[in-house]
Amino acid sequence: METQSVGSPALWAGFIVFVLVMLALDLGVFHRKDHAVKFKEALGWSGVWISLALVFNLGIWWKFGATPAVKFLTGYLIEKSLSIDNIFVFVVIFSAMKIPQLYQHRVLFWGILSALVLRAGMIFAGVAMINRFHWLIYVFGAFLIITGVRLFMHRNEEENPGESRMLVWARKLIPSTDQLHGPHFFTRDTGRWLATPLFMTLVLVELTDVLFALDSIPAIFAVTTDPFLVFTSNIFAILGLRSLFFVLAGAVEKFSYLKVGLSAVLVFVGAKMTLVDVVHVPPAVSLGVIALLLGASIVASLRKARALEQSAGPKPPAAPLNSETSRQPSRS
Repeated sequence: METQSVGSPALWAGFIVFVLVMLALDLGVFHRKDHAVKFKEALGWSGVWISLALVFNLGIWWKFGATPAVKFLTGYLIEKSLSIDNIFVFVVIFSAMKIPQLYQHRVLFWGILSALVLRAGMIFAGVAMINRFHWLIYVFGAFLIITGVRLFMHRNEEENPGESRMLVWARKLIPSTDQLHGPHFFTRDTGRWLATPLFMTLVLVELTDVLFALDSIPAIFAVTTDPFLVFTSNIFAILGLRSLFFVLAGAVEKFSYLKVGLSAVLVFVGAKMTLVDVVHVPPAVSLGVIALLLGASIVASLRKARALEQSAGPKPPAAPLNSETSRQPSRS
């Protein structure tokens, strides 16, 4: 696996400036006021982030050739697919913590901003360790295989973050209150500062992302150890995570076979890492296998969801609103 990077100091600086500008526009212009993100708005932003990632990928192809571009795209696809698994957990976290949709974007924004810094540190540490200790490739590979098998074995288990050990531990360390105080992460009560449920939710989101990063970053190392490609593919996937959350939050139950596909991807990339010195898998083949596994799981999930809807029969028509009901305000 390569030890050199295609990223020059100018490219690194340019990409970091781009990320900071996009984050500033996101929070300071487009989402300056807290509001419930609607499906259409989230779909549009999701399309923007995916388009930016693909344009960036074309730029890599133009400047450095097909091989680095395919590696970036494969890494981005791995990160994007694993981020969907994040969404499953985030939906449960917001539900368990009773966070209104009005403030969910705020939590995700600050959670992802912190994740950018944490993942950067993990990526550079991982690359340095692999370059210094090649045998860690086999350790990471075995870890991914075990993680993939465990994900498959526990694919139907439901999580309850509201009763998780992480939350109990966080509440012991951080004085907190169970009452929301608007969009504020902290509130002052009887002379001391208390963390609101919004901040405790942010802590859960952060800890969850770190746990997912332990899977996703080694998975990209199976494709490339170029820190620029690993970092940029990670960041593009994370930046699009918020909009993807609001696109899929109401439909996560339809992706019943997604964890099966993700577990197969983890086992595949883990085996690829473990056998890196024995079997050479071309980047284009890796991209095709991963896309096939994920595509098959998504198609199978949607077909199952459609079959369940058809077997349930048509929904009864909604009762007509009388004049008194129609005058009542919406509670959406």
